[in-house]
Amino acid sequence: MSLGHALRRIVEGYPLARTDPPAGHPLAHVIRKGAPDELRRALAPLDGPFLVKGSPGRGSRWAAVPWLAVFDPAVTTSATTGYYLVYLFPAHREAVHLSLAQGTVAAIRAHGPRAGAHLRESGARLRERLSDFSGALPIPAITLGSAGELPEGYEAAHILGLTYDLNALADERRLHADLATGIAAYRALKARGGLDLPAQR
Repeated sequence: MSLGHALRRIVEGYPLARTDPPAGHPLAHVIRKGAPDELRRALAPLDGPFLVKGSPGRGSRWAAVPWLAVFDPAVTTSATTGYYLVYLFPAHREAVHLSLAQGTVAAIRAHGPRAGAHLRESGARLRERLSDFSGALPIPAITLGSAGELPEGYEAAHILGLTYDLNALADERRLHADLATGIAAYRALKARGGLDLPAQR
């Protein structure tokens, strides 16, 4: 299995998998183990203390939007806080988003009903901080095709990234090059102050 093959298995298999319980499901295993293993292999040349996790959901429920994420432990070790690089699998189309994203749950806890607006405002300012990556990671907004606090939060939390259709997942060289660019943007954000933004006048 390659990174592209693992991503494609999730894209193609998730709608049908959700009709069965996740416990012991082969696709849940791919998301938790197989795909993270492939992502770790792709990250190996990039020299970093990366933590990789995949989530098909919790307990007896599939996630509305499964994810496969890369964390810098000096920044965060979970998708709830800080910022991280993540593959998100929309519910309404056969595609994958590669997203440099802000932690969603922390924003919801801190800002309540204004969390989405807060995340979009900070995302716009963070894109300015990373303007030198706008050509390589040109997608400023994503849609995930699912209502709910978390999917809508993931949409709002997006800073910049890319979207792949199924055909693009066959290009392993491109996937690795884009991953390297995403990691470079992640590192640049860390070096340039992370999520700390000066107060607006």
